[in-house]
Amino acid sequence: MTRPAQPIRVLLADDEAMIRHGVRLILRHAEGIDVVAEAADGRQAVELAAAHRPDVALVDVRMPVCDGLAAIAPLLALDPAPRVVMLTTFGDEDNVLRALREGAAGFLLKDEGPQELISAVRAAAAGDSVLSPGVTGTVIARMLGGGGPGPTDPAAAAAGDERIARLTAREREVLEMLGEGLSNQDIAGRLGIGIGTVKTHVGAVLEKTGSASRVQAALLAHRAGLAG
Repeated sequence: MTRPAQPIRVLLADDEAMIRHGVRLILRHAEGIDVVAEAADGRQAVELAAAHRPDVALVDVRMPVCDGLAAIAPLLALDPAPRVVMLTTFGDEDNVLRALREGAAGFLLKDEGPQELISAVRAAAAGDSVLSPGVTGTVIARMLGGGGPGPTDPAAAAAGDERIARLTAREREVLEMLGEGLSNQDIAGRLGIGIGTVKTHVGAVLEKTGSASRVQAALLAHRAGLAG
């Protein structure tokens, strides 16, 4: 008999009780997801994460005592470390950029629908980056413009081309789709292959291109002109 998969353990961190209540109500009705702890600030989030060992931490950017940005590093220093997804509002791109650079798995707009929230938790637990479509284009553009040398820098362009040249044809396709912000499930559907195979290809892309995350790989794809 196949043993059921363990539920995804989630920690919520937001100083607004009504936001926590709403998110908890949505997630409690999702199959395979358990909310194991709730925090009202970043310091409490780290303490509760150490005690409850969540798989995913949904963390508000702006909180008293210790904000979400300051909580990212200590959360990621835990063993095992949760996947940290920042909760934000539209127009907060500066903080989103800081969060991604600190190692957050991504960000989710607070006004996303219930299914988007559930999908984001599952995607984060599966190792995907979580990038809300509403601001992804703006964030990528900002990172390209201010996060380092762009494609007009000859040295950076040559280094990027060299890394991409290491990829197989299928891995290059996967890199292009990472640049579009597609999840593993989306990539599998588009290419007609299994999730396990997609994960293998994504891992190879990250290793061969020296990308620490899917977000960095997406930026590489954009700088190389592989994603619109």
